[in-house]
Amino acid sequence: MLLPDELDRLRVVLVATRNPLNLGAAARAMSNFGFLRLRVVNPYEVAFREARSAVGAPELLASAEEHKSVAEAVADCTLVVGTTAVRHRELQHQLRLLEEGAGIIRGHLDSASANQNSRVALLFGSEKRGLSNHDLSHCHWLLRIPTREQHISMNIGQAVAVCLYELIRDAQTGEPAQPDELNLANAGELERITVLLLDALRASGYLGPRSTAVSEDKVRRLVRRLNLPAADAEIWLGMLRQIVWKLRGPGGAP
Repeated sequence: MLLPDELDRLRVVLVATRNPLNLGAAARAMSNFGFLRLRVVNPYEVAFREARSAVGAPELLASAEEHKSVAEAVADCTLVVGTTAVRHRELQHQLRLLEEGAGIIRGHLDSASANQNSRVALLFGSEKRGLSNHDLSHCHWLLRIPTREQHISMNIGQAVAVCLYELIRDAQTGEPAQPDELNLANAGELERITVLLLDALRASGYLGPRSTAVSEDKVRRLVRRLNLPAADAEIWLGMLRQIVWKLRGPGGAP
C-alpha cells in the first residue's frame, strides 16, 4: 500500500464535470482508496453544489479546490497525466495503458525517492467530450484504460475508481523515478516559460499576432517535452524575458 504522504501527493483533477452523480461517484472512489486531494475545473455550478450536499465523502467535497483553468489547477505539479478513451482523435502525446502508467505514477509518489514538492495531477475530462486538445496540451503523457473497442468510454466515476485502484493495487511494482525526473520544473513554471516563448515568437514574427490555439498548444507541448529541471526554469525565464524586452524595446524588432 502507498503511505499516507504518498497518497497526499496525487491531485485528481475533474475538468468541466456536469453531472452531480458523476462528481459524487468520483469523490467517493477517492475516499475509498485514500486519495483526498480533489480539484475541479469549471464544474457546472448546480452539479457542484448538489454533489457537495447530496453525495457521500462530504469532507473531501468540502475541501475540493475550484479552479478556472487546467493551467491553474496543475500549476504546482511536476507530472501531469491526462486520461483518454482515444476514439478517432489524433494524439500528440505518448499514450500508456493503465498498468504501465500507474507504475510510473507510483514511482513519482514514492516517499523513498520523491522530492517533497513533487506532486502528480491525474486529469479526467467532461462526460460529453473528455479532455479537449487544449487541456491535453498541459499534460506530459496520456493514460488509457484498456476497454473493448465496441464500448470504449467509461463513466467518470468508474474511470476514477479503476485508475486509483490500479495505483494502490500493488505498490511494490512501481518503478522508482530517477532523480532528474523528480526535480523537474512544475507546471506553473513551464506555463510561464510557454507564455514568454509565445511572446518572443510573436515579437520576432515567427508567429502572427493572432496565432491560432493549435499553434499555441504545439508550443506548450514542446516545452513540456523538454523535461526542464527546476533549477533551469528560472534561467530560461530570465533569458526569455530579456529576448522579449530586446525585441519589443528600443532598437528591437517591431
